[in-house]
Amino acid sequence: MTLATALPAAADTDPTTAELVSEIKRLSLRLEQLERAKAAEAPVEQRVKKLEDEKTLLTKSLSEPTISAEEPELAARLKAAETDVLSYKKGSKIIDVLGGIKVGAGMTVVGQNLVGQQLDKEGQLNWRGDVTLTIPGGTIGNSKGTIYTHMRMGQGRGLQTVDNSYSSLNATAFQRPGADNSDAAIDLVQAWYQLDMPIGGDQRTAKSHVEITAGKMDPFGFFDQNAVANDETRFFINQALVHNPLLDAGGDMGVDSLGFSPGVRIAYVNEQEKPLTWRLQAGMFETGDGAAFQNSTDFPFRILQGETTQRFFDGLEGNYRIYGWQNGRATNFDGTRAAHMGIGFSLDQKVHDYTTLFARYGYQLKGNPRFDQSLSFGGEVGGSYWSRGADGLGLAFGLSHTSEAFRDKSRTVDANNDGTPDYGYKALAFEELVELYYRYRVMPRFDLTPDFQLIRHPGGDPSGAVVYALGMRGQLTY
Repeated sequence: MTLATALPAAADTDPTTAELVSEIKRLSLRLEQLERAKAAEAPVEQRVKKLEDEKTLLTKSLSEPTISAEEPELAARLKAAETDVLSYKKGSKIIDVLGGIKVGAGMTVVGQNLVGQQLDKEGQLNWRGDVTLTIPGGTIGNSKGTIYTHMRMGQGRGLQTVDNSYSSLNATAFQRPGADNSDAAIDLVQAWYQLDMPIGGDQRTAKSHVEITAGKMDPFGFFDQNAVANDETRFFINQALVHNPLLDAGGDMGVDSLGFSPGVRIAYVNEQEKPLTWRLQAGMFETGDGAAFQNSTDFPFRILQGETTQRFFDGLEGNYRIYGWQNGRATNFDGTRAAHMGIGFSLDQKVHDYTTLFARYGYQLKGNPRFDQSLSFGGEVGGSYWSRGADGLGLAFGLSHTSEAFRDKSRTVDANNDGTPDYGYKALAFEELVELYYRYRVMPRFDLTPDFQLIRHPGGDPSGAVVYALGMRGQLTY
């Protein structure tokens, strides 16, 4: 009775079934939320711990100067960026120091063959390399200095002269005609200093300036220049077309076996009406043994040149030069030493956008060389006319006149005193020269140039066989 009586009383105070179900759902949902929250808290703690570990590793890694294989990615990137920045800073410092340096390099290979005749030299191959370095030489007030050096290397004599011809068939040979050494060699052939002194302003504003150059140099780099007949690695190969033959082939310039000489040069340059300019320059150079720094300090070769740049043919540029020279230690055709004097001119003129003509003349005033007058003329047509802008077609002619003294004695003269006449013929004729080439651009910086030369009456011999030479020049330039 007691139990039965009690149950109804408890049922009156207890929740209903619906309320119990609702409470159970609520508690279940709460439990689920708590479990989710707890599950979410664990990764946060793990991430925090992971970040703390990475920070410790990164700090340790950044304290090391090198990049290891186990390097954190962020540390590796920071170190790489730091290395790049340091290299850029170093490069910029080098550029600040070396910004004015200019380097040039070229390699020339020439193969030539004589055609249609049996002579001592039927074919020759030679190569030559040139490296130049131009360095800022400091300043003195408004004056600016320049240091220039030139290394030359090579091997092979080339065809040189044939049948006593006045000029060499191949001016690209490492050594000048007559040199005996054919071994490969490398030489410092030029080393000179030039000071440019502006007049009436600084380097940027002055309309005229004075140039003083001293050292071992190529005199033809400053005198008797020509736009299309001055570089045997690009234009004509025959020596009589590269320079005035009275100075070069005739020997009056007196340079060493490689074509250079110590000397001094001074020039006045006026650019008041630029691009029309004019220049007056004078030079003194050693000759013979003195050109090789042996037993001489009197600078016996002297040259004075006046030149101007003008605009003709509807504004096309032309260069006109006239000069006179004296060599107190020159050599006559019979081997005797004597003073020589001469005058000459060299001009080049554009007559169309891609056509340049040239002419050069020399006349001997004093001395007894084999040839006392020379004339050359011709030009180059650029390949732009046939959609080959880097190509060039060149044609030139040369005439050399034998001197009266040589004509009179050429049959019997024996300069080396060996009892045999040096020439053995009466030199009554002009030596006549023709050269034709086509410069073909194979790829940037590399040209191939087929070349044809003809020499008639070589050495002034009216009965001499005509010389025909075919050649190929390869030129790599940087």
